Amino acid sequence: MGKSLKGKELGKGIRQREDGIYQARFTNRFGKRQVIYDKSYNGIQKKMREAQYADERETNVVDTNMTLDEWYEKWLDTCKKNCRNNTKETYARHYKRVKEALGWRKLNKLNLVVMQDAINNLRTDNERKNSKKILVDMLEKAVASDLVVKNVAKQIVTDITKEEKKERRVLSKEETEIFLAEAKNTFYYNLFVVALETGMRVGELAGLQWEDIDFHNKIVHVRHSMTYFSNLENKYVFELHPTKTNKGLRDIPLTIKAAEALRQQYFIKQNLFNSGKEPLEGYENLVFVTKNNRPTTQFLIAECINGTLKRIHKSNPDLAFEKFTPHSLRHTFATRCLEAEVPLKTVSALLGHTQLQLTTDLYMHVTKDSLFKGMEQYEKALRTG
Repeated sequence: MGKSLKGKELGKGIRQREDGIYQARFTNRFGKRQVIYDKSYNGIQKKMREAQYADERETNVVDTNMTLDEWYEKWLDTCKKNCRNNTKETYARHYKRVKEALGWRKLNKLNLVVMQDAINNLRTDNERKNSKKILVDMLEKAVASDLVVKNVAKQIVTDITKEEKKERRVLSKEETEIFLAEAKNTFYYNLFVVALETGMRVGELAGLQWEDIDFHNKIVHVRHSMTYFSNLENKYVFELHPTKTNKGLRDIPLTIKAAEALRQQYFIKQNLFNSGKEPLEGYENLVFVTKNNRPTTQFLIAECINGTLKRIHKSNPDLAFEKFTPHSLRHTFATRCLEAEVPLKTVSALLGHTQLQLTTDLYMHVTKDSLFKGMEQYEKALRTG
């Protein structure tokens, strides 16, 4: 029991300091010692009742005196509770970059100067942008929870080194023919064909199942995406998820070439099963797998691409064939569609984009083929005019 300066019993957890201010303390549901102050005894009793009531009803989000690290854990557990595990792992990676500089600081003591300084010390503008996104989201939820007055992270500048953005790699028609010819006997040839003929993402190809393919109506139903990431125990695991957005859930008509590649892939899967290569439990119906009948990854697909490119360079040393990633196959598909004057809205739907702007910003590449076609159209217009 605490006492007043005159020796009066004030009740459990309440005392009067030498300067006359009343102080109340209790341990809240987060295991934190919560301290309250008021000039009057009636005031401190009222504040104490309100704080304990909020704690019992769990309407208090967190201790207002918490650090950024403490808020990150609460933000991740509460605000991002329904996110995929691999998404949470991405958040953790982006936050870790600024954790040492900012994690120990009190939320209500954060200011633009200290946050900007932490961001400035990162290696690239891309790292800065990703870490800023996490900080902005965290502080936006902190504002909504009455923990801070304003979201100062919004004012962080991330364009420091002004790195030149690399143009997305797109294969020309000639390069596509050369690559597929060399990749013909590789394990992922059918995957390459389907990627180039449908524009599906690598995760969507890795998560494609036989029940998603309708050979009779020549349609592939994009329903899932495969993720491969390091979990909290630092073990790499596979997880099959529905696509992130409703637009991602889509039907893609199969070209003759794509349908034939899928049929060939069916025989490859049968051969794997007949040779005793047991699939991973829960992933028995995957279309594209490894040579051991296990779920495949972007890394393994990229290795196959790089091996194919090495053989191309070896047999054609004078050929300037730049490296590309598995995602470049999606960009190549989109570019071929636009070159064929497929309506932009249709291309966006095939790619599973939520906005047309995303399609134009990321996939409207200008290739040498389109440049020559443009000049031909220009010359033709001059001659006929």
